[in-house]
Amino acid sequence: MAEIDAYLTEIIEKRGSDLHFIAGDPPRVRQFGDLMPLRPDKLNPDFVKQALYEIMPKPAVDRFESKDGADFAYTFADKGRFRVNVMRQLNGMGAVFRAIPSKALSLDQLKMPEAVRQLCRANNGLILVTGKTGSGKSTTLAAMIDDINIRVKGHILTIEDPIEFVHQRKSCLISQREIGVHSPSFASALHSALREDPDVILVGELRDLETMSIAVTAAEMGILVMGTLHTNGAAPTVDRMINVFPSDKQSHVRTMLSTSLRGVVSQQLLQKSDKQGRVAALEILVNTPASQNLIRQGKLDQLENVMQAGGANGMRTMDTAIQQLLDSRQITGKEAYKKGINKTRFEAVKDQG
Repeated sequence: MAEIDAYLTEIIEKRGSDLHFIAGDPPRVRQFGDLMPLRPDKLNPDFVKQALYEIMPKPAVDRFESKDGADFAYTFADKGRFRVNVMRQLNGMGAVFRAIPSKALSLDQLKMPEAVRQLCRANNGLILVTGKTGSGKSTTLAAMIDDINIRVKGHILTIEDPIEFVHQRKSCLISQREIGVHSPSFASALHSALREDPDVILVGELRDLETMSIAVTAAEMGILVMGTLHTNGAAPTVDRMINVFPSDKQSHVRTMLSTSLRGVVSQQLLQKSDKQGRVAALEILVNTPASQNLIRQGKLDQLENVMQAGGANGMRTMDTAIQQLLDSRQITGKEAYKKGINKTRFEAVKDQG
């Protein structure tokens, strides 16, 4: 049993989402959104180094020693799987372990709205799931992939850094590739994916111009492409996709996106009112003819109005989603005010803890 396993066992028992294992600091657990000490004693730098080197695969060790940082996945017996980031910091080494459920939850288990289920039924195009780090993007995408895996007979290809959810074959053939192990970059993996007869491609992160360019092209070619971006809100996501491209290409990209984009799901996690878990608030943009028109014309600031008026198509803004959670008493007024976009909307309830 590895030294780190005792700490990870505690994380699982406490239903924590992350372990912060940093030399010179006490180990900490993120539990339902709050970061709290796991044990009082500070971690010895030599102990941290030994514990991390014990579980790091050789490619991660090589990457860490040359780049001072590495990502990898660690499977802990049959208890769970963790995405790990190892880095150097002021007092020595450190790592953050993100817990990944042992199997993907279904859309029903996540209580996903019908609009998300409808997006999974698209045969081609681009679906973006966005939000800040730790907002549950991977969990949502894994549920969407699982839904397709049950219904469709096809080939799903995932490109991740590192592989998080390990999907079992149901109706689909599933190929999972890890950056740094099976391919040098997202762009090169995506390039070769176009020749691997995929029906669905999941791109762990659309992080640069080349990756985004190939993803949009693949969506135009009739493949269903799913990807994540670290953006807050549906309209800023479309804006970011377009502005990554050089200015002389942007009108062309707007036209491509207006036809190939299927929808954007932007999410954040809010602490439940009983403080015993978190619940997702989802902003949803479905690419209706009205949305297409605005994207083509570059009037992205008006997408908010389309979402507010598009309830019949399953669309909603983040504040509407938060209001629904507040009305059903799943979250407190204080949490709604903290996470709301338009603060004045929640001003009257901000002190309701």
